[in-house]
Amino acid sequence: MGKSGGEHGGQHGDGGGGEGAGPGVTRRRALWIGGGSVVAAGAAAFAARDELAHWWWRLPGNDKPRTAGAVDFRGAQWVAASPENYRRADRPADYGIDRVVIHVVQGSYATALEVFQDPDHEAGAHYVVRKDGHIAQMIRELDVAFHSGNRGYNERSVGIEHEGFVDRPESFTAAMYASSARLTAGICRRYGFPADREHIVGHVEVPGTDHTDPGRHWDWDRYLRLVRAELHRAARGTERAPVRKA
Repeated sequence: MGKSGGEHGGQHGDGGGGEGAGPGVTRRRALWIGGGSVVAAGAAAFAARDELAHWWWRLPGNDKPRTAGAVDFRGAQWVAASPENYRRADRPADYGIDRVVIHVVQGSYATALEVFQDPDHEAGAHYVVRKDGHIAQMIRELDVAFHSGNRGYNERSVGIEHEGFVDRPESFTAAMYASSARLTAGICRRYGFPADREHIVGHVEVPGTDHTDPGRHWDWDRYLRLVRAELHRAARGTERAPVRKA
């Protein structure tokens, strides 16, 4: 988590006018300019359509039903983050999901819950995993959590925080790895992307970030083996129920 996973900046488009075919401009050149204008107009229309696709669900009657306290991962505890720390959306209808971003709190599970409930924190992750394997869901996967510091990554990913410190290998317990792997496997399965290092990344790997988590003590080989084992188990119809803890 570190300094801030906040999402800043807005979207903008390039505007401007065009010039007519004045003296010295050949007919061929004028046609080329006109063709370029058509291409530009077409590109603008595609951009507008893409933007509309991201916002259509806000029109009356299109919002997906949301049940208070419902979770996306069976066995998780719902602990709502402040609405200031995420953006309401309708993923994957408006933004496709193809990433999981792994974070480390640099603090306790309780600290993560507290700061993500703070409207002034400007950051929040979808899930927080405790060292004993218990999972809190704070933001629905439908919504865009401000967890990575990169707008594009926020829109395309699910963020998972882990209790502990990057410089303390004892932070990463067997229970934590196992529970987090079940969570990540479920996300991979829901959105249809592979369990590999291109699609499951650390916060340190997000473009433009100044964070270092999950750090050198996070065992990626072990974690990916566990995620793939969970996917294989689910494919065989023998998925284990998560342990429910208070």
